[in-house]
Amino acid sequence: MTFSPHELPSHELRPHEFWQALHPPGSFSTNGPFSGFYPAELGDGRQLCLPIRPLSDGQHALASLIINQASFSVVEALAADLAARLCALEPDVVVGLPTLGLTLAATVARHLGHARYVPCGTSRKFWYDEALSVPMSSITTPEQVKRLYVDPRMLPLLDGRRVVLIDDVISSGASIVAGLRLLQAVGVEPVAIGAAMLQSDRWRAALETFGAPWPGRTHGVFATPLLSRAGEEGWRI
Repeated sequence: MTFSPHELPSHELRPHEFWQALHPPGSFSTNGPFSGFYPAELGDGRQLCLPIRPLSDGQHALASLIINQASFSVVEALAADLAARLCALEPDVVVGLPTLGLTLAATVARHLGHARYVPCGTSRKFWYDEALSVPMSSITTPEQVKRLYVDPRMLPLLDGRRVVLIDDVISSGASIVAGLRLLQAVGVEPVAIGAAMLQSDRWRAALETFGAPWPGRTHGVFATPLLSRAGEEGWRI
């Protein structure tokens, strides 16, 4: 059975109910218009209902994923999918970006058979080296410019290894470019970038500016479009 984008199997999702379940392929129409949620599709056709967040211009919106609020089963499914996309590259170590990317990175590393991963952070510990940091901002907190750090004790785990850089969502590209700059500072070029969601196409320009190959090295479990207001009907692609 396929539900219209204005319907759910039993009730309308409340805010705390998003990201808690994957629905069978074809459960929701992907043609739009969309009201309240956007049905993102994984590679195997399963669907995840994402809340729609209007942007400040009032005419556009994005689908949202807050992965550390997702159910464990959804996180596991997204991580397993991403790990399957990355495994052919034979990564030795996963590097995770804060904050929400750490949830995904740890689980992807486990699905790749790794015993650990390398988490970056924005909290400076007293033994950190300021030279091993770069400025970082994100689309969800644009007013905050923080610094992204790698713990100096983690450097032996990266030296000469095949590294993949993981974030939960790639949107503007600012956070992932900060991660690339940080790894560049320690002499590491990742073999790939991974994310659960590629949010619209705005990230491509930022990555192309950093280096032409990077958009092609970026892997996402699913992609979501920039939505446009469609009057009372809701939102359209």
